Amino acid sequence: AELISIYLDETEVVVLSSARKHGVADADIRHALRLPIRIFRLDDLTMVIGSDRASRFLEVGIVVMRGVEVVIHAMPARAKFLR
Repeated sequence: AELISIYLDETEVVVLSSARKHGVADADIRHALRLPIRIFRLDDLTMVIGSDRASRFLEVGIVVMRGVEVVIHAMPARAKFLR
């Protein structure tokens, strides 16, 4: 329920430049967030696991800043999130 705005209206998602560090495109980040397969709460960070447009799994890290959901991390999903 915390991340419902991400799934319903992709314009709600703000992608910071730090999320692009590993070369993941914004469209792939948004695709992964639309239909997550797993969601992990890690203190103030929520890690969402979902697939990009080519069906590769991504891990996407989200924090809430001033009431806005912000993507701060995106990369190919590591094994520890796929077990």
